[in-house]
Amino acid sequence: MVAGQVIVDDAMVLARTEEDQLELAVRQHAQLVYRIAYSVLRNHHDAEDATQETFIRVLRAKRKLSSVDDPRKWIARIAWRVAVERRKKVPEVPIETSEAAVLTQLRSQLISAEDNVLGQEMAGLAQSLISALPAQLRDALTLSTVQELSPTEIAGVLEMSEAAVRSRIFRARQMLKEKLEALLEGNHGT
Repeated sequence: MVAGQVIVDDAMVLARTEEDQLELAVRQHAQLVYRIAYSVLRNHHDAEDATQETFIRVLRAKRKLSSVDDPRKWIARIAWRVAVERRKKVPEVPIETSEAAVLTQLRSQLISAEDNVLGQEMAGLAQSLISALPAQLRDALTLSTVQELSPTEIAGVLEMSEAAVRSRIFRARQMLKEKLEALLEGNHGT
């Protein structure tokens, strides 16, 4: 009977350790998971749902958590997949304002206009330019700039080589630069 009790105690200790690992993972990575989900879904409520779904999947695979080399990268990859799956289910809402209209409005404002409004409009312009990028370039750029993941971490999330990640980020930045220059040149003469 004593041997049976030892086995039960060991199982309880192991279960408690797994619960502790899971709780620690949620505490450490909840913000990262939410930011990844939000960058893909661009909606607060959808991002919260995706965050919950991510940790449900982590809970289902909690035994694997202890054997993972980099839990942050593993959880980020799950978050990315959940968000992309949700994005496929929910159609994207088209952006109503064109980049040119926003830029024209910015140029027509007085220099004394509030910086907050200007910042919001510039952020909107940047978001619309980023949204217009091809998905594979947009995804790498978003994970790099918004989520502040390293190329190595992005490679793990997107399941590609680090060189491919660096290339996509470079191409995305080049495309953004060209689009912004075209907008500025197009509105400069008008």
